[in-house]
Amino acid sequence: MPRTSPAPAHSARLVPLTEAAAHFHVSTKTLRRRIADGTITGYRVGRLIRVDLNELTQRLVVTIPSAHSV
Repeated sequence: MPRTSPAPAHSARLVPLTEAAAHFHVSTKTLRRRIADGTITGYRVGRLIRVDLNELTQRLVVTIPSAHSV
């Protein structure tokens, strides 16, 4: 039996990997690796894989501390 994950919350914005990759200026291969290692969640819709843009924003976009804030 395939492993399933819970459905995303109502505020989820599920998009294809190509759209998410273009939005964050990364490759689809990078997103597939992140799904495989558990960094982000992938959602299968039929045969297609979707990711939640809201989750990607929270997990991929990080603040870089400046020298003045250390």
